[in-house]
Amino acid sequence: MELFDIVKALNACHGPSGDEGEVAAAIRAMAEPWVDEITTDPLGSLICHKKGSGKKVMFAAHMDSIGMIVTHIDEKGFLRFGQVGGLSPHDLPGTPVRFKNGTRGVVAVQGKVEPKDWKLEHLYIDVGARDETQARAMVQVGDIAVYDTPAFVSGSTLFSPYLDDRIACAILLKAMEQVGESPNDLYFVFTVQEEVGLRGARTAAYGIDPDYGIAVDVTDSDDIPDAPHECSSAAGKGAAIKVMDSSVICHPKVVKRLEALAQAREIPYQRDILRFGGTDAGAIHQSRAGVYTGGISVATRYVHTPMEAADLDDAQACAALVAAFARDSLD
Repeated sequence: MELFDIVKALNACHGPSGDEGEVAAAIRAMAEPWVDEITTDPLGSLICHKKGSGKKVMFAAHMDSIGMIVTHIDEKGFLRFGQVGGLSPHDLPGTPVRFKNGTRGVVAVQGKVEPKDWKLEHLYIDVGARDETQARAMVQVGDIAVYDTPAFVSGSTLFSPYLDDRIACAILLKAMEQVGESPNDLYFVFTVQEEVGLRGARTAAYGIDPDYGIAVDVTDSDDIPDAPHECSSAAGKGAAIKVMDSSVICHPKVVKRLEALAQAREIPYQRDILRFGGTDAGAIHQSRAGVYTGGISVATRYVHTPMEAADLDDAQACAALVAAFARDSLD
């Protein structure tokens, strides 16, 4: 499958933090031809193992998405919600959403609150119910809604909800196809609950006890109009090799090795420094006695909004770099 098709297939699944099972099932079916065994740990992370006698290498991409959890249903049938992961109230009004059971609706703003004053408590979800009784037949308190926006390609840019981090899941799947023979013991891990605290990566890394860890994720793109230059990567300039974000300072040994591999194989790349945010690398590098850890990211615009944007050529470069590191003779 092409990257675009994989992302569409994963986005069709319901997969907010804590309820990633549908995404895991879809990935399992796509990964089975390329690995020796697939297991699921108690938190739900999917661990795809390609056996080898060399160093243990863990690649991680998270399956979960942010979402809106129903906290109250009023007498008119409107739903109040809290956040699962990082939501901005300014991104949500007018956004179509869907629940696991297929119920669909739209996010709206109450009254005449000025946009500058919007908070989550000013927003609600309208599922078309006439009253509370009908709404409760459609949705329950504790149900989680996800974005229901479409994915499409324009030029080389993929526009889609939840590129964070379904694009990285697609990258790992494409890398599995490309690896072939490897001297290393490879673990392609699709983690859970990253958006609420890197939880799946923490337990998976503890169980695997890798020698090396590479987190594959999105990173903010510094190419938008009037960019505040809080990050260093830009869409269309290749795989972003992470140096630092707020969760990790990547090991210089890993950064150097990734750059050398990219240069040797003529894979376009750039350095990634992010003043904020984090990835599964933040949990992996602190596991047990410590792990040599790095990151490979896709520069993405509008992260955590209902429509993110990333360059497909960058994603292909990331897949090539993951495969190159997987095949490398590591010391």
